[in-house]
Amino acid sequence: MTNRRAQGLLDLNQRSVEIFKQIVDTYLETGDPVGSRNISRHLPMTLSPASVRNVMSDLEDAGLIAQPHTSAGRVPTEIGLRMFVDGLLQVGDLSSDERTQIEQKMPSDFNNKPVEDMLGEASELLSGLSQCAGIVVTKKQMARLKQIEFVRLDVGKALVVLVGEDSHVENRIIDIPANLPPSALSEASNYLNAHLQGRTLLEARSVIETELKTQTAELDSLTTKLVQSGIATWSGEDDGKRSLIVRGRSKLIDDNNAANELERVRQLFDDLETKNELVDLLSASEKGNGVRIFIGSENKLFSLSGSSIIAAPFKDSERNIVGVMGIIGPTRLNYARIIPMVDYTTKLMSRLMKA
Repeated sequence: MTNRRAQGLLDLNQRSVEIFKQIVDTYLETGDPVGSRNISRHLPMTLSPASVRNVMSDLEDAGLIAQPHTSAGRVPTEIGLRMFVDGLLQVGDLSSDERTQIEQKMPSDFNNKPVEDMLGEASELLSGLSQCAGIVVTKKQMARLKQIEFVRLDVGKALVVLVGEDSHVENRIIDIPANLPPSALSEASNYLNAHLQGRTLLEARSVIETELKTQTAELDSLTTKLVQSGIATWSGEDDGKRSLIVRGRSKLIDDNNAANELERVRQLFDDLETKNELVDLLSASEKGNGVRIFIGSENKLFSLSGSSIIAAPFKDSERNIVGVMGIIGPTRLNYARIIPMVDYTTKLMSRLMKA
């Protein structure tokens, strides 16, 4: 897809590229349709408004711009925005002042607060900096662990009780061998507590699996199965559950043009309530490094509200991708400013989680 977009730019002559870029730049800055007279005054070449209109007509035929009203100027289409982002957008770096501002406002007290609270603060930070809604999707079992216990319920069933350092408690029922002796439950609990305390579940699982593979664990076969079942149940891989955090929704209606876009904003709020689809969309960003950009109807979730997402993954101390962080807003975003902002914030979050 990106290659086809790049080819689309190559098919345009320099004059068309300059006019197209001027339309998008002006639209992203003002939110208003752009007219030929306005463009002709700002081009690096001398062209009459009539010549500009001819080029704009060609760009419209190519599906890159559209005329929202008969007497209005042109605005970029979603296809045009994607081509602009992929081929023409010049993304700079954050200034030292901007980096310092993010660093000073980023939460850093990971040892004394629940992880979700810290991620919520980071999402709030991105919302304030971008004037959009901040979003985080992360695996639920990210908190460092305090205690795990196995409690027999019935023949072949046991309750696994997990307690996090943030005092959050969760329970799950697992299958156990019918002939499992009571001592195995205590032995499995003691073993797991000795290895998982102060670790995340992914960290604990890695340590325990390594030890079991190298046969350094002094457990009988039944207890070993119980340990493996318990840690697999809580590793987050069995059900793929994600926690969704959205902050700053009010920012989406603070825009000066919001009065003309209330229906779009209302639809966006409805989209944000479609939690599972939003989580699935953002989880796609976990499959690669760097910033991912989703524009408008490129994804079915925002086909009606015409919204964009800029998001990037972040990692834990073991360099495992454990979540995605970014912003959501209208397709008319300051992409050049927000892309490096999201990129730097997620990288900083990864460094903080490794500390």
